[in-house]
Amino acid sequence: MDGKVKEQKRHQQKHSGPKAERKKLKKQGASTEEDERKRNPKAFAVQSAVRMAKTFHRAQDIKAKKHHIPLVDRTPLEPPPVVVVVVGPPKVGKSTLIRCLIKNFTRQKLGDICGPVTIVSGKKRRLTFIECTNDINTMIDLAKVADLVLMLIDASFGFEMETFEFLNICQVHGFPRIMGVLTHLDSFKNNKTLRKTKKNLKHRFWTEVYQGAKLFYLSGMVYGEYQTQEVKNLGRFISVMKFRPLVWQTSHPYVLADRMEDLTDPERLRTDPKCDRTVSLYGYLRGTYLKNKGQVHIPGVGDFQVADVNFLPDPCPLPDGQKKRALNEKERLLYAPMAGVGGVVYDKDAVYIDLPANHVNQQQDDVRPTTELVQSLIDTHATLDAKIAASKVSLFSGSGSLDPTDIDQQSGENEGPQEERVWDPHTQRERRKVVFREEEEEEEEEEEEGDGSGSSDDGEESDHEEQEEDGNADKDMLSMFIKEARAKSEKDIRGGAPPVKKQKLEGEESAELPVFADSEDDLEESEEETQAGRAGDSGHCSEEDDEEESDDEREEEEDDDDEEEDDDDDDDDGAAAASESEEEEEQGALRWKEGLQQKASEAFLRQQEAAPNLRKLVYGSVVADTDEDDEEEELGGLFRVSRPQKSKKFQANALDCSLFNPDTSHNWDLEEMVNSIRDCFVTGKWEEGQDAATLLKEDEDLYGDFEDLESGEVHKGQTGQDQAENSENEDDDEAEESLVKVDDEEVQKNKRIEKKRRLKERFDAEYDDGDATYFDDLKEEMQKQAELNRAEFEDVDDETRVQYEGFRPGMYIRLEISSLPCEFVTSFDPHYPIILGGLGSSEGNVGYLQMRLKKHRWHNRILKTRDPLILSLGWRRFQTIPLYHIEDHNGRHRLLKYTPQHMHCGASIWGPITPQGTGFLAVQSVAGTTANFRIAATGVVLDLDKSVTIVKKLKLIGYPYKIFKNTSFIKGMFNTVLEVAKFEGASIRTVSGVRGQIKKALSTPAGAYRATFEDRLLMSDIVFLRSWYPVSVPQLYNPVTSLLLPVGQKDSWAGMRTLGQLKHDLGIRNKPTTDSLYKPVVRAQRRFNPLHIPKELQKALPFKSKPKQQQPKGKMPRDLQRVSVIREPHERKVAALLQALSTVHNYRKKKAHMAQHAKHKEFLQQKEKQEEAKLKRQKEARKKLYRVMGQTDQKKQRSSLKGAQDD
Repeated sequence: MDGKVKEQKRHQQKHSGPKAERKKLKKQGASTEEDERKRNPKAFAVQSAVRMAKTFHRAQDIKAKKHHIPLVDRTPLEPPPVVVVVVGPPKVGKSTLIRCLIKNFTRQKLGDICGPVTIVSGKKRRLTFIECTNDINTMIDLAKVADLVLMLIDASFGFEMETFEFLNICQVHGFPRIMGVLTHLDSFKNNKTLRKTKKNLKHRFWTEVYQGAKLFYLSGMVYGEYQTQEVKNLGRFISVMKFRPLVWQTSHPYVLADRMEDLTDPERLRTDPKCDRTVSLYGYLRGTYLKNKGQVHIPGVGDFQVADVNFLPDPCPLPDGQKKRALNEKERLLYAPMAGVGGVVYDKDAVYIDLPANHVNQQQDDVRPTTELVQSLIDTHATLDAKIAASKVSLFSGSGSLDPTDIDQQSGENEGPQEERVWDPHTQRERRKVVFREEEEEEEEEEEEGDGSGSSDDGEESDHEEQEEDGNADKDMLSMFIKEARAKSEKDIRGGAPPVKKQKLEGEESAELPVFADSEDDLEESEEETQAGRAGDSGHCSEEDDEEESDDEREEEEDDDDEEEDDDDDDDDGAAAASESEEEEEQGALRWKEGLQQKASEAFLRQQEAAPNLRKLVYGSVVADTDEDDEEEELGGLFRVSRPQKSKKFQANALDCSLFNPDTSHNWDLEEMVNSIRDCFVTGKWEEGQDAATLLKEDEDLYGDFEDLESGEVHKGQTGQDQAENSENEDDDEAEESLVKVDDEEVQKNKRIEKKRRLKERFDAEYDDGDATYFDDLKEEMQKQAELNRAEFEDVDDETRVQYEGFRPGMYIRLEISSLPCEFVTSFDPHYPIILGGLGSSEGNVGYLQMRLKKHRWHNRILKTRDPLILSLGWRRFQTIPLYHIEDHNGRHRLLKYTPQHMHCGASIWGPITPQGTGFLAVQSVAGTTANFRIAATGVVLDLDKSVTIVKKLKLIGYPYKIFKNTSFIKGMFNTVLEVAKFEGASIRTVSGVRGQIKKALSTPAGAYRATFEDRLLMSDIVFLRSWYPVSVPQLYNPVTSLLLPVGQKDSWAGMRTLGQLKHDLGIRNKPTTDSLYKPVVRAQRRFNPLHIPKELQKALPFKSKPKQQQPKGKMPRDLQRVSVIREPHERKVAALLQALSTVHNYRKKKAHMAQHAKHKEFLQQKEKQEEAKLKRQKEARKKLYRVMGQTDQKKQRSSLKGAQDD
């Protein structure tokens, strides 16, 4: 072997045969399971019917568990932002997590988290983050509006009571989606402890929420923030999460206010600072539709009537619906007015811009016109009238100022430019556009043209004409000046001015160069438009044409915006650009004055040409042609020659015969003129494949023969082959052409067959049941209803829709509420949420409510009837006095003094009317935090009327004063004869258990009556009557006005106190009743009469039971008693001496016995010591003996071993 390794033969794959065929099928994605079933059917047969049934049942159970009751999807096309509530105990990382999530979504840092923070998280989703404090009021309010709850848990400490309190609040008010987030995991140094803690917390969290609930782990912090990848993963879960609609939220409109403005008259505030305020609240509408002038409840304030509702532009809009994977930077919006974020704030009639101090006070070498205008607006100190009287307008830097004397006094109102604040959705900032009076009139005319209502206002036209006639000279003068300014700016820009970004407004497109450019791109793009040949356009093209013409420009503009967004606000770049173009601006400073009169006249003619034409008024919108070729012929000013092959657009600014005489006369007898408008009608050819004859022929081929049911005439359809034959018979020279036609007919026939097949499949799918279940039918029905709901007002503008259906969810609305307490404004704290919950038609009323209530198993005290309780029911939080009761088997509602343990009971309150089935929770106090679980009880509303009568037990006591066998006279139970008459026939009972009945009232004493019993009563018996007394529910409804408390004390609201709290606060001690005290039982000895047995009965008794003549054992008969002996004096002395001697003898005997006992005891002790010593000696002797014996055994063993070795 010379080191060469023999090369192994490579495996040659088979290209034919069954194995190769299977591999080919596998590669193509086709499964071979069907072939295997055919080849070996026994292998796929049922092996065990029982196992198959179990498998089927299990699969069906799993499938059924996933089913929810389908609800109609009422979410609008542009849904409101998802409310994400971040909950947790203090110092667990709530604010840090919100800041990290905002930075993850918007790339912006936020300082203090005040109020709701709305961001755009994706192409179709917005999020509103809000932090929940430890206040029980805030927790209750936010649980009602939350879509998603991020529950933060300190892993180093474990679960805290606030977590379980919020979970129980959510369970009552509709369970939103809940995600747990574990923080402080970096405090664990041992990985084993960390894993064990994670597992324990996860399973406890699953117990409270549901098995498999998502729990995120934030392992640690880097520079005061959570790790970027972990926050990004959490943000992804939030962005794609689906939400199930909650019943209360979907049936009630509500607004989570993110902004509050006080609209009260300042003069009224000066005279009366404590007057009620008029406040406007802003926010996204959620839930369902909101009607104007409705009633709302503000939790923590009260019920109010809405004075006015308006919808505003969305301050945080979703991005445009274009296909792209991610959002660009300017679409990552952040809107948090309470936190001071969001420079532009919208109102009903104004737009406010928040300019930072450094931006206002900055000084630039080259002051731009926009900056100068804004600075002049900020530094305003005089009134508007004074400024108008002494106004001088300078349009451009370096140009002379325009005095009112330069223009005629009659046109004083139109002098100078006016400011219009417009929100630019592309640059996401407010643009201050300079607008002249003439341009405003043009815009008004354009808006009238774009309405599409089919009618014009003659009055406006006549006014317009009168204004033209009256102020013709003034308008000429002003238009000359404006056109000169535009021409100057145009030439100035062509001379090398810095490029400026283009501003685009909806419904308004002007090909003129901007008078004031906000940025360099404006002038640059305007120059490009001018070079493209659009300077001659009148600026009044239609909306559709607007979109078509600017498609390419929008794409270029978006690219430019992405690249140059930061350059607009950069001071250094702006200064550099200005320094480079100083000389060019100086050279072109006076060019704008050239040809002012000519440009003014051209502008006037364009304005006249832009007047409304009939075509636009009749057909709504008119699309304009982007080409400048005016080769199209006009027919009478109304019709136009169509050129579909050249362009699908038509010229919009055609001459209208209602304003101008047609320049050319049209001869309609000519065939060319008739053919020119032929395609304008139904029978013409509109587009390439939409010829009327072709469409009719397709219908004939599709439907074939048919019979007219009225006339009975049968119409035969001509097939493609017949047509081909006819064509051959007609002309033999066109054989080749007929063959082509036959081929086309075959293709058309195949298309028709395919179309019929699709129609049949659709029909079968619609009408055949197949595997469809009731659940699928229900879902399909709900889906159809949702589509109907969406399609009803889909094409109607918002103003009209609001009048019909109200304000729809997803709108950003402004609610104006009058007569709010002044404390709401003066004590406003943005850290506490403001929720406006819409009320139904009857939910503003107050009445009796019947509830089912259960004391919470974690609350350590039972609840007492008539103790005030704070309930959270619907939108409201209020204090009331409940009465607890339980229903007996006979339907009686018996009053309970305390709530039962581990059992439901009924409760009746006086409170706001709320729909049946609404859950509620109860707390005893909302002031501060307690060491125990704060939620006292939970329950649900059962009924809304006073039909339930609650009764309590009442025992009336009486005493017999005359007894006649089984009849007795009872007194002390009633006071009058009338009271006795009401209770005639009632059952009574004695303490000993003898039952009776009230019969008749007695005349004397008052209130006494006759009663019969089962047995004869004793005078010592007590008779009582068990009755039921109806109890009235106390009418207390005290709303919790926590938002009206001063800042810093909003969690210390205290309402009505319980009796125990009052006694504790006032230092009152209960004086116990004497009947309730424990006393020594003193029972008098009772003497019983001897048993008397009649003699007749004694005779019948056996001897054993007959009474004997026996004496009691305690008495001796007299004859057996000893006779008393009276001693003599000498005998008494002898007896006394003997007694003294016996006493002495007994004493000595006792003393000797004690001495002997002590001596014996000492002897026993000595004997015990001797015994112990003896045992010790014996133990030592045994040890010595055993030691000697052991040594002897060892010697014997050694000797035996030596002998074995010698052998």
